Amino acid sequence: MSAQKPREIAVRILQQHGRSGCYLETLLEREFANRALSPADRRLCQELVYGVTRWRATLDWLIGRRTAAPPQPARLMDILRLGLYQILWLDRIPDHAAVHETVELAKRLGLSAQAGFVNAILRAYLRELHVTRDLLKELQITAPHLGWSHPEWLVRRWLDRWGPDRTRQLLHWNNTPARNYARINRLKVQPAEVLQRWRNQENVECDVFARDWYEEDLVYELRRHPPLAKMDTFVAGWFYVQDPSTLLAPWSLQVQPGQRVLDACAAPGGKTTYLAQLLGNEGRILALDTDPERLQVLRDNCERLGASCVEVQPADASLPDWARDGFDRVLVDAPCSNTGVMRRRVDLRWRLQGEDLHRLPPRQLQLLRQAASRVRPGGLLVYSTCSLEPEENEQVVRAFMQTVPGFVLEHERILLPFVDGVDGAYVARLRRRS
Repeated sequence: MSAQKPREIAVRILQQHGRSGCYLETLLEREFANRALSPADRRLCQELVYGVTRWRATLDWLIGRRTAAPPQPARLMDILRLGLYQILWLDRIPDHAAVHETVELAKRLGLSAQAGFVNAILRAYLRELHVTRDLLKELQITAPHLGWSHPEWLVRRWLDRWGPDRTRQLLHWNNTPARNYARINRLKVQPAEVLQRWRNQENVECDVFARDWYEEDLVYELRRHPPLAKMDTFVAGWFYVQDPSTLLAPWSLQVQPGQRVLDACAAPGGKTTYLAQLLGNEGRILALDTDPERLQVLRDNCERLGASCVEVQPADASLPDWARDGFDRVLVDAPCSNTGVMRRRVDLRWRLQGEDLHRLPPRQLQLLRQAASRVRPGGLLVYSTCSLEPEENEQVVRAFMQTVPGFVLEHERILLPFVDGVDGAYVARLRRRS
């Protein structure tokens, strides 16, 4: 198999993902590290992998209209998905080229006997392109889980909570490629210097992205930029890439220079290093996590960004001497279903199960209770998730309030993509009575 064929690589990744369940991002990184692909081919390969995964349910519905049973072998199904995705969603690829390349792909992958079958299905949809587009628009209203390619059980939940219009806005958001945002790292540099370097030396196009939960001139949407690893400003730690929604939790913690802060679920470090920035490195942060690889990423990010006030430890390690008397501020960014970040976690919709919303809250409540015991009298405790689901958010906080005395709920906020234009997030701030 030629390493220079982005469509072949895309099918291979989709097949590996189906067999192993490995994250798409990981599979793409491995392929790109071992293949000499041009930037254009890399972009096409990633677009095909993410697009087919996002729209899998819709693509399978289209294929099912033309076939009595799912085509065999499994890679034939991925090839059909790839061809239909290019015809119906990738305007920059001419239709005849999409059909030709997909048929040739089937032949190269040892499916010459099925090449005519692939050609027939794709050309049938090509002949009925306008009718098919109208049919898909109708499907988005009559069967939104198929029209927008989401699990039916999850769409039903959202329809019950928000109604059809807002649910469709959220489904549309989840199927839109995520944007990149840069948080300026004022521990090392001021925004004006970064902007000058971006525009004059690194060919970056950006716009300031303002919201009411962080300071001015902090976050910029990167509309165009080189690969991050090739940007001197990134390597030097002048900025960190994170969605603006992730800043609400550390901002809500209201840290002050000189305070002692615990970040109980810290990796990969976006919130931790922003807390260090808010402290101006004047104070101490204990950053904990359970996964050794993620802990190393956390250490690397703290070093790159100059967050010198951060001490990184495994979650089960003994507290350092300076932390034994408790913390002024504690952040619990709990592991969750991630339903607020589905447009970034492309394959999440097919991993998530309804029982996860029963399995996760007890663990989240346990983490919150453990963290609460480390808050000094008068101190603040912030609980946050990137979930949109009440079971993981308000209900966890209510259960905590009912079972752990001595805390007052001061502030509670949920960010919704269709309201706030950022990823979903939930934050609750509680104060321990003096």
